Amino acid sequence: MTSLTVDDFDFFLPPELIAQHPAPQRGGSRLLTVRSGTAGCVLDDRQFTDLPSLVRAGDLLVFNDTRVIKARFFGNKESGGRVEVMLERILNNRQALCQIRASKAPKTGTRLRLADAFDVVMSCRAGSDNDLFVLDLIDQDNFWEVAETWGQLPLPPYIEHPADAGDETRYQTVYARAPGAVAAPTAGLHFSQDMLASLAQQGVASAFVTLHVGAGTYRPVRVHNIAEHRMHSERYEIPTTTAAAVATTRARGGRVIAVGTTSLRALESAAQADGTLLAGSGDTDIFITPGYRFKVVDRLLTNFHLPKSTLLMLVSAFAGHASIRAAYAHAVAERYRFFSYGDAMLLEKSDAI
Repeated sequence: MTSLTVDDFDFFLPPELIAQHPAPQRGGSRLLTVRSGTAGCVLDDRQFTDLPSLVRAGDLLVFNDTRVIKARFFGNKESGGRVEVMLERILNNRQALCQIRASKAPKTGTRLRLADAFDVVMSCRAGSDNDLFVLDLIDQDNFWEVAETWGQLPLPPYIEHPADAGDETRYQTVYARAPGAVAAPTAGLHFSQDMLASLAQQGVASAFVTLHVGAGTYRPVRVHNIAEHRMHSERYEIPTTTAAAVATTRARGGRVIAVGTTSLRALESAAQADGTLLAGSGDTDIFITPGYRFKVVDRLLTNFHLPKSTLLMLVSAFAGHASIRAAYAHAVAERYRFFSYGDAMLLEKSDAI
């Protein structure tokens, strides 16, 4: 990791390959399988509906059941200047940790009027790089209700249309339960209830973790040497039933398959050195890069990620840097659809460190 730079994780992506809308039906996307073979990386072009044939009875799929909240607000400073506020995390009923876009960052004590409906005051700066803001409600007493009433669905910055009713359904997994994320765990968007039922019928087990995805997931890596990058922390929870399911899967020789990088990060954050998964909750700022030794996850289902992003570094660590470079070049050449509303990959864990 100490010798790797952001340029090692760059690739050319034609803008038209960035998916602006989901496939017409859940499960209607393509699926690229990636595994290491004796002659190098082995790639196979499939459909997501092929997934049941690529897993087996005794395997365990681990999903992130976080639910996306309406976390984006537009408003004004007292001076009249425009602001855009993105909730990073609701800290309690009256306080939230936020990102703020404005011509000038608001100073402590600055009052903001949001959605032309309610007021907040900026009480302090926060974050690993002091790039987050703590906002306090003034005339309301519940940030969760404020978000649901006046917030907008926070589509990723590379999606160019405003969120509509279709996005409010499709930018949410069918199993979303625990509100708190400001970005969807997008690998899960491919699953329909019919797909989940089909997998269960063939003996593939399911378990859930919760990791509330923050807006920091889109945060660019601003350092050249990736060892100097610091992640924003995110809240996660591992239920006792999930820890037990992982242990049972291991004991019977099944494979633990993380559905999405957020599920993987939660599992690896809660793992001991011997692979034992500890139930409980906490904050994680785990930054997974090539050289990391995975303790829990055997396979990873994920979407395609942005150039130079921490998630591209994570999948490079999991499947091998050379394999991911080959897979992404193939995906571009074959016109796969990229990012949140795009196609998926099923990755085998590489033995290379």
